[in-house]
Amino acid sequence: MSTIAIISGSPNATSRLNGIIDYARKEIESLGHTTNTITVVSLPADDLVHARFGSASIVEANRIVEEADAVIIASPVYKASYTGVLKAYIDLLPQKGLEGKLVAPLFIGGTLAHLLSIDYSLKPVLSSMGARHFVRGVYATDELVTRIQDGSIETKFELGAELQGRLQETVKELDAELRMRAAFNK
Repeated sequence: MSTIAIISGSPNATSRLNGIIDYARKEIESLGHTTNTITVVSLPADDLVHARFGSASIVEANRIVEEADAVIIASPVYKASYTGVLKAYIDLLPQKGLEGKLVAPLFIGGTLAHLLSIDYSLKPVLSSMGARHFVRGVYATDELVTRIQDGSIETKFELGAELQGRLQETVKELDAELRMRAAFNK
């Protein structure tokens, strides 16, 4: 099967975005695909801020993207755009690092006012890096993802049924495209 790189651009370890990513990951893996996650905030800050293209952490993260058949780019929306930490990492990807990759954006924001942030802030940057094939993106608002407080150390989330359905449709589309590519390349 295919490999999907998930790039999480959240600067917050307990972000509701993690609930969306976890749900999508489980759906993808249930279809037989492999996922590898890059949590950008876990990369060394000095490497991101000083654009250290050759650092071991950045080289490894870029290898994950290079070897992937598809890339999920996930971010909370602040000020009508994806996060600065995500942009810092995107700037360290090779110029054509997304060429030939399927891309699925997953965004979450506080309001529907930022619904078009995927189309107006993310896609132009990714297109400049060779991304041409996007499956439907998912934009969710905060109220669709609830943090579950069950006393455990790990933060858990519950997604609304409507959001689950949209994520399932995106994963199905991603799966269908990947299977079609695999059949064509045989």
